[in-house]
Amino acid sequence: MTAMDWNHIRAFHATATAGSLSAAARQLGLTQPTLSRQVAALEAALGVALFDRVGRKLVLSQIGAELLARIGVMADTVDLVALTASGRVQEISGKVSISATDTYSAYILPAMIERIRKEAPLITIAIVASNELSNLHRRDADIAIRHVAPNRPGLIGQHVRDTEAYFYASNDWIARNIVPLQPAELSAAGLIALEDTARFARYLQDIGIPVEPDDFRLVANSSVVVWEMVRRGMGVAPMLREIADRTPGVTRLLVGTARITVPIWLVTHAEMHSSPRIRLVQGILAEELARM
Repeated sequence: MTAMDWNHIRAFHATATAGSLSAAARQLGLTQPTLSRQVAALEAALGVALFDRVGRKLVLSQIGAELLARIGVMADTVDLVALTASGRVQEISGKVSISATDTYSAYILPAMIERIRKEAPLITIAIVASNELSNLHRRDADIAIRHVAPNRPGLIGQHVRDTEAYFYASNDWIARNIVPLQPAELSAAGLIALEDTARFARYLQDIGIPVEPDDFRLVANSSVVVWEMVRRGMGVAPMLREIADRTPGVTRLLVGTARITVPIWLVTHAEMHSSPRIRLVQGILAEELARM
């Protein structure tokens, strides 16, 4: 059998796990035609179809699914080798990527990055602003600021502290609307939320705030966009206290009630934890997050 090219295997693995050629191409930093040719080359080398083309979609064939299960272990091993090598670099220089929600990335991290730049000017900081959990095993980021504890083997979590989120509205909105005085009155307040309102409504119901998914009249896939709509007087939304405190012109509603507890975790991969640059950046982040 012809020896297989690892680049072709990687292309197949990325396409199968990402779910599309376009998403896999972005993940690998390739053009879509190049990725498509690599997948086709692997199929030609094996003499089998790894995907069934259903319209414009790619669906794993039975053989493709069996191959994916086998090479998943290989891909994890390659990722671990890369993590181990990167973690052994002892110089206080190089790149450190930090993932956080888009609101944290926009409103909280910049001040912390200023301190890192002063204390470690040779380190390059890359911010990954995303409301999805980054995959630290695949080096989506080196350090993640999360609101949930790590639940995968190989990850080290540092619980920095707990913070709170409350409901806020702009002063302009308050002047034009009936202000809710009890949690039960929030449902009529023109709520704004991130996507997946059903899950968010269930969470609020569990902490005693009776809202339904249909009560959210504005929805966005970015919490920065949600907060900008609140700031412009378009409705009411929950936000972390430290971000709201830094935003002029907004007021907390339901003082004494409707408190949402939010943990803050710093998470790294165990293989990266030994790197001096990672420890330095994480130490500064921990200090600054605890200080808020």
